[in-house]
Amino acid sequence: MTSPLTASPAQERWSPRLWGTLLVLCAAMFLDALDVSMVGVALPSIATDLGLSTATLQWIVSGYILGYGGLLLLGGRAADLLGRRRVFLIALAVFALASLLGGLVDSGPLLIASRFVKGLSAAFTAPAGLSIITTTFKEGPQRNRALSIYTTCAATGFSMGLVLSGLLTELSWRWTMLLPAPVALIALVFALRLIPHSAREKTAGGYDLPGAVTGTAAMLLLVFTVVQAPEAGWASARTLLSFLATAALLAAFVGIERRSASPLVRLGVLRSGSQVRAQLGAAAFFGSYVAFQFIVTQYMQSLLGWSALQTALAFLPAGVLVALSSTRIGAVVDRYGTPRVIATGFTLLVVAYALFLRISLVPQYAAVILPSMLLLGAACALVFPSLNIQATNGVDDHEQGMVSGLLNTSIQVGGAVFLAVVTAVITAGGGEGGSPQEVLDGFRPGLTVVTVIALAGLLITLPGLRARRQRGSLVVAGSATSVEGTPAPDRVAVRD
Repeated sequence: MTSPLTASPAQERWSPRLWGTLLVLCAAMFLDALDVSMVGVALPSIATDLGLSTATLQWIVSGYILGYGGLLLLGGRAADLLGRRRVFLIALAVFALASLLGGLVDSGPLLIASRFVKGLSAAFTAPAGLSIITTTFKEGPQRNRALSIYTTCAATGFSMGLVLSGLLTELSWRWTMLLPAPVALIALVFALRLIPHSAREKTAGGYDLPGAVTGTAAMLLLVFTVVQAPEAGWASARTLLSFLATAALLAAFVGIERRSASPLVRLGVLRSGSQVRAQLGAAAFFGSYVAFQFIVTQYMQSLLGWSALQTALAFLPAGVLVALSSTRIGAVVDRYGTPRVIATGFTLLVVAYALFLRISLVPQYAAVILPSMLLLGAACALVFPSLNIQATNGVDDHEQGMVSGLLNTSIQVGGAVFLAVVTAVITAGGGEGGSPQEVLDGFRPGLTVVTVIALAGLLITLPGLRARRQRGSLVVAGSATSVEGTPAPDRVAVRD
């Protein structure tokens, strides 16, 4: 059921209330992305203040990823079943409270627990917020514009998190934890007035509790295994058994979803090639970016001797470019379609990563670093909004939360998996010790893997260029999915 706030096709200007709704949702997504990137620079100060070991310290990052990536499927379906507004408001309130506690605690375990709770709450706000947008703004130019602004706020938050963390850590690491709390509370106050009510999905078949348990357990175990694999060893008995258990849980989950009258994830949606390409592309895009940022941060601080703030400012051109393009990407998608825009963005991403392979122990800012960052910013501006548009186009309103949860799961799991793989490659290449030149030589294989991941994302997108030339739409088990981001004609619902 479409929200009463939805603008008519003829309406060119959004009402103040519609703008307010979008800005509140953007604020929540900005905070989610900000929190992912902001804690990294503060880790050394946290370790010194709380006396944490390296093994314990990494869980401050991993705890958030575990809660976020592990519960996204459940969060997306909860938004459909319980009401998108209700889920969004409750999760945003929990996020604010966890941020406050994270800045006040005096022990490592409590800080990790607060980070896990923040990740858990983000697993509900992210798919709920995205599905509110896709059910409030009509599919086509209006939704494309809204999604381009929304996803740009996410990319900007991720970039600005580095800069803010460099500034705030100079005062105290606690400010990096506390900053999101008042912003989330302000967003919550406005959300109570602006977020439209949404109808719950009718659940004649009951709630899919077995699917929720097995799906959530599978995602939690997968993220946990990938995060721990570099430390435990990829070929260790614990890692292999964990992957085996994850596969068993996923197989059980698929079996349950195929038989359930009200599944957590309707598997028929993945019969769409457009949907599958969006999910795989999202994993490749975010996974390559997170791994690249990890390598670049280590390179700048460990080898070039740059401060945290200098490192953050080096990433700033990419963030600025993304922010400046926020209102224009929707129009680009309207004209060229998501396959062309995504393919162009991935091409720029491959070039950016490949160019960074030229780094040396002498900083080459004008020749290597700045061009790479500008290409990276342009790629993020093109790819991230387009993937969101492609994933949500042609999907019925009552399944927008489910698809949003799937997309965010692909993003987070892709980030966790590819970061762990690149970390293992760097470790195997000697990137953690020895002379500066040996460390640099260890970074190069990691950068090569990052480039290959982006190239894989480009190759995944290319079949969509052929599909877009075909006229008509693809009917997918209840939702007719428009061909790769182009407006769909009148749809005929077909059920399994």
